[in-house]
Amino acid sequence: MKSKILIIEDDVAFGAMLKGWFIRNNFEAVLCTKIADAKSELNKNQFSLILSDLRLPDGDGIVLLQWIKDKDIRTPFIVMTSYAEVQTAVSSIKLGAEDYLQKPINPAMLREKIDLVLSKKSSNQEINIDNKEIDNTSKQKSSSKKMVTPGFVLGHSASAKTMYDHILKVAPTRMSVLILGESGTGKEFAAKLIHDNSQRKDKPFIAIDCGALSKELAPSELFGHLKGSFTSAIDNKTGVFEQANGGTVFLDEVGNLSYEVQVQLLRALQEKKIRPVGSAKDISVDVRIVAATNEDLRNSINQGSFREDLYHRLDEFSLFVPPLREREDDIILFANEFLKQANTELEKEIKGFKPEAIKILKQHHWSGNLRELRNVIRRAALFANEEYILPDDLPTFTEKKAEDLSLRPENEKEQIENALNKARGNKSLAAKLLKIDRKTLYNKMHLYDIKI
Repeated sequence: MKSKILIIEDDVAFGAMLKGWFIRNNFEAVLCTKIADAKSELNKNQFSLILSDLRLPDGDGIVLLQWIKDKDIRTPFIVMTSYAEVQTAVSSIKLGAEDYLQKPINPAMLREKIDLVLSKKSSNQEINIDNKEIDNTSKQKSSSKKMVTPGFVLGHSASAKTMYDHILKVAPTRMSVLILGESGTGKEFAAKLIHDNSQRKDKPFIAIDCGALSKELAPSELFGHLKGSFTSAIDNKTGVFEQANGGTVFLDEVGNLSYEVQVQLLRALQEKKIRPVGSAKDISVDVRIVAATNEDLRNSINQGSFREDLYHRLDEFSLFVPPLREREDDIILFANEFLKQANTELEKEIKGFKPEAIKILKQHHWSGNLRELRNVIRRAALFANEEYILPDDLPTFTEKKAEDLSLRPENEKEQIENALNKARGNKSLAAKLLKIDRKTLYNKMHLYDIKI
């Protein structure tokens, strides 16, 4: 019996293409362009999988997911999203979505994720959306997992817990992970958590700052070289990939790698082999790649500076690390940890923060995230003369006001595009800048065919 897929996509041409792909790959497929039609289909029929866009003409995909959850419909749900909507996709997984795919969708990645979801069924039967016993068992297994956190302090906020849940899900797999997030949010910390909760935890974890690798020396640093292969090669060098064999390589700011090195990295990922500079022989390696970026690699692909095939190799699973300003419950938790570290470093015994100081810390925007918070606390500890950090010990924060781009009748399309650019694709922030609600923004984006 063929698996039946429900596709919910308001772009009719793209939806038809997806439907055709499913049919060619031996699936049954039903295409809906609105949430209302999808609800009607789900009330009448059983499906093996739901594949839904996040932005739909009659509502948000999250609304549909909540309806499915309320109806106790147990069909696996995969959302389709753009790079800028990754955080919303993360919220959908918290509501019960199985996974998400970034547009434009790579057919090989689509097939892999669908096979992964459908493979969770019983070995002798199709997915049964009414099989509560199987569902409850899987929930019990999931809830029994414990995060391994050697020497780390974990946040308690909802967004932090979502991130840790995703880490626990992806860590035991062999999937490459692309970590997304602003500078200073702790992407290397997240990468180390993935490694420490994986089957590779007893093998090396090596982090590389790709921004610090020159075009000339990057191949040698990553893959090694033989003595005499270039002027400064006075001895043989073992590259990072060989050093980390059996373990994990973390490539921070991977978008900074030169195009030539990207070609070599792609080969290493595809063939699990590297070739040191100056050598005629390949070396087999088994490493897991966790990469990180604070850039939109899709833009880099469009500009021709980043290979799309490498991007899809790295982005088998995306992990979003939320900015500190969206984790208010964690600010004081981390501030206390940084204060402990500062006490040790500066040989002080400061006990904590006065309430007025806590209020200032919570109100700050923290554009530099955890890195900025750590620097502020160290400085405050250095200047503090009392048992507790006082407001006067903290630097004077000068917050940059959000630009008012209030939507006016003339040139609406340009104004919306400008606001989305200012908000770096964050539609909630763009709507605030334009002084309209999200629904109005969605409708106008649809009206003007604005894609991000």
